[in-house]
Amino acid sequence: MGMKVGIIGCGSITKFRHAPEYKANPYVDEIVFYDRNVERAEQLAGMFGGRVAKSVEELLEDSTIQAISDCSSNESHHIFSTKALESGKHVLCEKPISLTIEHTNEILAAQKKSGMKLMIGHNQRFTRAHQKAKEIIQNKELGEVLSFRTTFGHAGPETWGVNKSNSTWFFKKERSGLGVAGDLGIHKIDLIHFLLDDQVSQVSAFQGALDKVDENGDPIEVCDNVVATLKTSKGYLGTASFSWTYYGEEDNSTVIYCEKGILKMYHRDEYQLEVLKNDGEIVHYKLEDIQTNDNQTNSGIIDAFIDCIRLDQTPPVTGEDGLSSLKVIVGMMESAETGKVVSI
Repeated sequence: MGMKVGIIGCGSITKFRHAPEYKANPYVDEIVFYDRNVERAEQLAGMFGGRVAKSVEELLEDSTIQAISDCSSNESHHIFSTKALESGKHVLCEKPISLTIEHTNEILAAQKKSGMKLMIGHNQRFTRAHQKAKEIIQNKELGEVLSFRTTFGHAGPETWGVNKSNSTWFFKKERSGLGVAGDLGIHKIDLIHFLLDDQVSQVSAFQGALDKVDENGDPIEVCDNVVATLKTSKGYLGTASFSWTYYGEEDNSTVIYCEKGILKMYHRDEYQLEVLKNDGEIVHYKLEDIQTNDNQTNSGIIDAFIDCIRLDQTPPVTGEDGLSSLKVIVGMMESAETGKVVSI
């Protein structure tokens, strides 16, 4: 018998990632959808052959549902993920794990107490180019890491959100909280932690709402651009830029500079990973295209989540991983506000 899963929140992330990937997973039999807006849940149930729950309680009280994807908006994760864990469900929580350290600790406490699996939706670690790059770094093929830079930017969430408009929840302070830093930035911080097997320990940053306006034509309440400098526990130095105003082309690239050469990830379309050695040798890896909002490929997140339940393994992205990335983003926001370097 396959698994039954429930999804809370039927926005774009559910429509393009969670639902199709559960549907494609051979171990999943049925998907149960819940959304405050019943029509949205019904639409996805129709598309993916699932059924609709009328309330979150109905979803969580259904003992035949083993796992839940929490795809609610950021400010609700700590409510739904905590309740789901307490109801004895395994949980895949979309990123960021929460908007505050305090709320994150509530989720982590529920996970410990329940003994259920909790995984966070940081999908960048699953791309083959990033996994190959980690291998090269770990094997010290290019010697020690020295510095890095990472970028994630596109034309903004209103270009792909459910209602394709400036009224998107991503622009609302009380729902999005961290703006582009919580939407895109946190992915790259998780990626840097993963690639370097290290933690960002100090950060300084600038942020602004440079261009986006809400449905009333006013500047949005959260940042649409953040630029930061980072130092890790091992002493590596790096820069990070996150943007909702890269009009014309998405950029999702990371470059790691080592003693004997450079690793470039998603720097050019034709090669997902390039290794440029200091002796002049260049190695190109054509592995797979990264997921973009226009190119929805399987992110690997759902398959990894189902496998860790099935095989009783530790999730590849734990709640603690989610917390350590959130701490860096919260630190960035604090630095931008105070004009000081913040220790994480």
